[in-house]
Amino acid sequence: MKAYKRTVPTGAGHPLPGRQGNTVKKMLAPYLLLLPAILLILVFMVYPIGNVFYLSLRSYNPTKPWINGFAGLDNFKDILTGSEFWKALGVSVKWVLSEVLLQLVFGMIIALILNQRFKGRGLFRAITFIPWAMSGVLTAVLWSLIFNENVGLLNDILMKIGLIDTPKAWVSNPGLVFGSVVTAELWRGIPFFAISLLAAMQNISGDLYEAANVDGASRIQSFIRITLPQLKDTIILTTLLRSVWEFNSVDLIYSLTGGGPVGKTTTLSILIANQATRTSNYGYGSAISVISFLLLAVFAFIYLKLSKFGGEEE
Repeated sequence: MKAYKRTVPTGAGHPLPGRQGNTVKKMLAPYLLLLPAILLILVFMVYPIGNVFYLSLRSYNPTKPWINGFAGLDNFKDILTGSEFWKALGVSVKWVLSEVLLQLVFGMIIALILNQRFKGRGLFRAITFIPWAMSGVLTAVLWSLIFNENVGLLNDILMKIGLIDTPKAWVSNPGLVFGSVVTAELWRGIPFFAISLLAAMQNISGDLYEAANVDGASRIQSFIRITLPQLKDTIILTTLLRSVWEFNSVDLIYSLTGGGPVGKTTTLSILIANQATRTSNYGYGSAISVISFLLLAVFAFIYLKLSKFGGEEE
């Protein structure tokens, strides 16, 4: 019998040129699809952030070009040795603590109510979300009409029920302005917590509550022992996000008070905005922005570490 010898084509074991080209195309395809998004991030995020760091080291005022130039750390020195920054930082901390804590408490109450079964629950859930969908400027216009000293709804109601005798200047009185702005922002911010916490409550197994009911646990005990631990990560994430957003909040405060009167509502974000719109001192304002960025980064790192976000309950 004649033996046939199997011949191996030359170049066996090596990919053909056509196949190699197809492999390269497959490898590059995901990056090409991501390229538009990467370019947008570079143009609208990376470049502005880098430009802020660059301007923070310069004296830059478009209205006074003769003073523009490299300033080194002079902007930071002027900020940290002046009283304006520290006063604004104190207002920012007070603002964030007031807003986040109150929004969390009221948002939790509303979420617990909306988590119950009652007629028209879907409609009430939709209505709850309306303030969150409104812009800060539109919210400011609405509340400026409510707080108006002469024709405002709030003064009218309080005078009719006898709580006040004369109209109050809610947003121009130094003793009343901070609480007034906090109230306006509460109205807009509570729905964020309510919707977020409600969504998390939907994922809690009903068996846990049934077992607790069999053991004789009260509603308060079930809330403390079951609901809160199950909502831990949601509470940590929402409070962190809301803290950053409130720290950077500009639209509502600026539209209602512009940071006044006498600096009672001048947060760091408002101080930065005023540096740009009133004094055109972009170098100084950029330096404040850099310090704010570093403060928020440190806060977020410490907060996540201490809260053990994503960790298992012991």
